[in-house]
Amino acid sequence: MKNRTWFITGVSSGFGYEMTKQLLEKGDKVIGTVRDKNKVEGFIKKFPDTFTCELLDVTNVPAIQKLVEGSFEKFGRIDVIVSNAGYGLFGAAEELSDAEVDHIIATNLTGSIQLIRAALPHLRAQGGGRIIQLSTYGGQVAFPGNSMYHATKFGIEGFCESVAQEVAPFNIGITLVEPGGARTEFRYGSAQVANLMPEYEGNPAHGFLKMLDASNGQAPGDPVRMAARIIESAQQEPAPLRMVLGSQALAVTISTLKERVADFETQTALAASTDFPVGE
Repeated sequence: MKNRTWFITGVSSGFGYEMTKQLLEKGDKVIGTVRDKNKVEGFIKKFPDTFTCELLDVTNVPAIQKLVEGSFEKFGRIDVIVSNAGYGLFGAAEELSDAEVDHIIATNLTGSIQLIRAALPHLRAQGGGRIIQLSTYGGQVAFPGNSMYHATKFGIEGFCESVAQEVAPFNIGITLVEPGGARTEFRYGSAQVANLMPEYEGNPAHGFLKMLDASNGQAPGDPVRMAARIIESAQQEPAPLRMVLGSQALAVTISTLKERVADFETQTALAASTDFPVGE
């Protein structure tokens, strides 16, 4: 198997870091973006020929476009684009500030959309490639106290599902990765919490506080195994549209979708009642 070139955003921690580690150890090239190069100093020193570290804030759309353009020019071909940068924001919708709402949309949704859009012309020109978008089973299932995170992930899932159909004729595959809870910095370090209001104490919206406290038990997902499955997915043909990682996440997703379908099926008469009569 020939070595490939990957472009991955957010490689300083979590899945981005673990994917980069595994890829570099097997000889692939990685263009990895960070906001602080100090966090990947080990990669820079150990893999000077195969790791290219780039500074990028994914809320800066012109910077995304410039870096993607420059990376394709420098490397000639990039086989896999991984849109990984993002973070969690917890708190009831009423507790979130306007700035917090704007920033998570700019990071998790707009940044991901613009990265994919910037890469598409180059992937078409080279005859194909793969895009991997890190989502979450929270792109299918919603919990209280996480409304804006769900908004960004439900949004990027709809975007990718549509774009996947547009670019399939160009041999470009898109995969949405939907991990469950994992023992990464995402949950136990980078997660942001709103300015909580006393009115919501005891409310389901604050249930996340127990989840974020590692003393209540660690998340079941192993980021090493999860990263390995994500890497392996880039070899699957055709590209899987969705890939749920974690048995707990899959069980909850299936249960939620079954409930949703059952609810829709009760609406057959209601839906038909709004059509013009046949022949009119």
